[in-house]
Amino acid sequence: MIKVLIVEDDPMVAELNSHYLGQVEGFVLAGVVANGLEALDFLKETEVDLILLDIFMPRLNGLELLNQIRMTGQGIDIIMVTAARDSMSIQNSLRQGVVDYLVKPFQFERLHAALVAYRERSHLISQQENFNQDEIDHQILSKGTLAAGELPKGLDPETLHLVLEHIKNSNTSFTTEEMAGRVGMSRVSVSKYLKYLKQIGVLDGKLTYQSAGRPVNMYKLYQT
Repeated sequence: MIKVLIVEDDPMVAELNSHYLGQVEGFVLAGVVANGLEALDFLKETEVDLILLDIFMPRLNGLELLNQIRMTGQGIDIIMVTAARDSMSIQNSLRQGVVDYLVKPFQFERLHAALVAYRERSHLISQQENFNQDEIDHQILSKGTLAAGELPKGLDPETLHLVLEHIKNSNTSFTTEEMAGRVGMSRVSVSKYLKYLKQIGVLDGKLTYQSAGRPVNMYKLYQT
């Protein structure tokens, strides 16, 4: 089991994240603390594998705690779960090796995807000594949320990867109809994949009105 510490100063958010964690197989809650100093004290007594870490906290904030953990060389992975969406916070977090970055408020599906990706990646690394480039690209560095077993019914992982590749090559916002034309699929089929990618936080979608007054969803890659 993957032992998880939640570091969150808002009791309601901490309780909600604990509830979410309990719904994902393979994880166990090791504890909940309200700030970085309490986390350091907790880590002196208890080993954990993963921390769900907020940034905005009193006494010792999340970035300061992350820095302390890295300085001590502790082998603990971090998923940021925070309202901080500024570029400096994101950059500092990435530079110190966080495995994912979730911006509040988020849907459970996004946290679920992050935890599943982490679980599968950790299991793979623990079971295999060496990897070729393709395995690193697709099994370790990829998000892991596109595995067949984790997709909603009716979605195909290969088709999802195809849609995602076309999205990554798009430099502007697009409609469902436009993406359907690029991928070569029906509008109804593509719509299912776009809605799923929006649900897990990959896409940002907004309802807009065209000149004729007909509302359409405009999608683009989500930018924190």
